[in-house]
Amino acid sequence: MIEILILLGMFFLSVGTLGLLKLSDTLERMHATSEATTLGVGFIVLAGAVNFYPDGVYLSALLVLIFLFLTAPTGAHMIARADYLDDKDVDKKGLEKFIG
Repeated sequence: MIEILILLGMFFLSVGTLGLLKLSDTLERMHATSEATTLGVGFIVLAGAVNFYPDGVYLSALLVLIFLFLTAPTGAHMIARADYLDDKDVDKKGLEKFIG
C-alpha cells in the first residue's frame, strides 16, 4: 500500500516536472506544476501517514495536507495574476471573461 502511494506521488511529481520543461506559456507551466505537485506531495504525505499510523503522525500529516491544499491554489493564482498584469506573453482574449 505504501509503495503504491509513493509511486503515485513520484509519478505526479515527474509529470509536473515534465510539464514545466515542455510547456511554453507561463500559465500552462504554472497550472501543470501546481496541480501535479499538490497531488504528488499529497500522495507521499499520505504514504508517510499510513506508514507511521500507530505513532500518531497522521495528525501532523493531515495538517500538512490542509496547508498544502490551501496555499498551492493561492500561490498559483498570484502567479497567474502577476503574469496577466505583466502583459508580456498572455493572450488576453481567453482571459477577459475570468478576470475583470
